[in-house]
Amino acid sequence: MLPAESALALELTRTALKAISIPDAVQPALQRLLEHTAAVGAAYFQLKDDQMYHARTAAGELPEGEAMQAILMHGLPSNLPLLQALQEATQPLFFPVTAEDPVATGFPQLGVQSLAAAPVRDAQGQLQGAFLMHTFQEHRWTVQEKQLFVAVSAMMSLVTVRFIVEEKLLDTREAALRALGLALEFKDGETRGHTERVTHMAVKLGTLFQLEAQDLEALRWGAYLHDVGKLGTPDHVLLKKGQLTAEEWATMQNHVLEGGRFADALGFLPQSSRQVVLAHHEKWNGTGYPVGLKGEDIPRFARIFAVCDVYDALISERPYKRAWSHQEAMQEIRFQSGKHFDPQVVDALGQLMALTAEDVTTMAPQMHQGLN
Repeated sequence: MLPAESALALELTRTALKAISIPDAVQPALQRLLEHTAAVGAAYFQLKDDQMYHARTAAGELPEGEAMQAILMHGLPSNLPLLQALQEATQPLFFPVTAEDPVATGFPQLGVQSLAAAPVRDAQGQLQGAFLMHTFQEHRWTVQEKQLFVAVSAMMSLVTVRFIVEEKLLDTREAALRALGLALEFKDGETRGHTERVTHMAVKLGTLFQLEAQDLEALRWGAYLHDVGKLGTPDHVLLKKGQLTAEEWATMQNHVLEGGRFADALGFLPQSSRQVVLAHHEKWNGTGYPVGLKGEDIPRFARIFAVCDVYDALISERPYKRAWSHQEAMQEIRFQSGKHFDPQVVDALGQLMALTAEDVTTMAPQMHQGLN
């Protein structure tokens, strides 16, 4: 490796080690490739579900047209000749004229005339991803360009594999948390679907407030577990169709503390996830439980989640009530603004209900004032 390449690889490695996600780690490397080679575009694709390689991040100019949009949406199929070749490749592959090499099949149709591709392998040697860079005209990759691509892709592969392992661990943890949340629904059939619905709504509401990816993850995990303490609530209380006695109501309220103890036992759970479990029944005016927190003393993720939890409960049938209409539920939530709920979150929920999924992303920067 030449001194300049060594310095660049070291710089990128230091940057990547500080990154919190694959796009954060890889994006600077792709930018450097565009600066120091003839490539006009570069991307990193990662294997998902053993069938498709999904674009995780890209830089520069990408091909246009419906075919490329389909790739960005659905990924590259694992049986693509290039990915099949990378399964066996020990070094990056270079194609000065994609139309002349069957391994590059499909790329000429995208307008890609020259291509470079590097494999990303896990500790067992299995292909997990690929770095690609391209031009829109025929280009003979120089020795210096090849050396740089080899050096950068090798360094970034090591960092990327670390993130892949961490992501798989997080996926496993998330699946376990989701399963715990859903376990309650097998015990209490009347609430079936509640966990999935409120989690989805809370994440969309969090997106409106432009929460970072890690914060959305913590909110999502807390939402999965918000009622997990009810697994210890006696059936005669949990499933009672009539009004609860004072003693039974105290037993029901205890599910929050039980859930908090369960969350504490999960050493990997973020504090903000635990706060959702413990504080989603607190009220803005201080009349909630289990502590009676008031206003902004209530953790913000719990304030976000509480609105979603109550909305779904209102529009769902329960042993003790009929399902309310959307209009009735929103009227009640607006009435409880400043009483039960944070007024800012109530306003955001009203906006969310008027938005499509695409609108949420567009609206997010306008909500960036966020919650305290």
